[in-house]
Amino acid sequence: MTTAANDHLNDWLRDAHAIEQQAETMLTAQADRLEHYPELRARIVQHIEETRGQQRILDGILSRRGIKNSVLKDLGGKVAAFSQGVGGMMTSDEVVKGAMAGYVFENLEIASYTSLIGAANAVGDTTTATACEQILVQEKAMAAWLLDHLPQITAAFLARSAIPGVEAKI
Repeated sequence: MTTAANDHLNDWLRDAHAIEQQAETMLTAQADRLEHYPELRARIVQHIEETRGQQRILDGILSRRGIKNSVLKDLGGKVAAFSQGVGGMMTSDEVVKGAMAGYVFENLEIASYTSLIGAANAVGDTTTATACEQILVQEKAMAAWLLDHLPQITAAFLARSAIPGVEAKI
């Protein structure tokens, strides 16, 4: 495959690294604030560990391919996650909006890794494709969990918010 195809793959790998940095920041902030939704918090904490593992995998891929992560992209992802967290704190239904945003974000990651697998296979980098397939399984599992549990999270929020003086948002 062409040098251009490898350059695109390398750039998309840097993007994936930045996305995982953003995910860790976003998930950690959410987990630290969740008080009244223990099942959601436990699943987020589990995914934080998966995300850190994904970062290690991506670091290994970048190193093997002789490229570095983009500090600027990584920082941009962390700033975006921080902004999202601050914005969420301003809403009365933070837990529901956070779960919905998490589902959307997981689907962004699913699309990213699906594309990376295609690009890696196109340039003959089966090691990268296999690593991205492993990450993709985790991202799909988290997205499915959020989608399956969104009705319960919403119902729990509604039940808590119906009680005067009870904190429901997080």
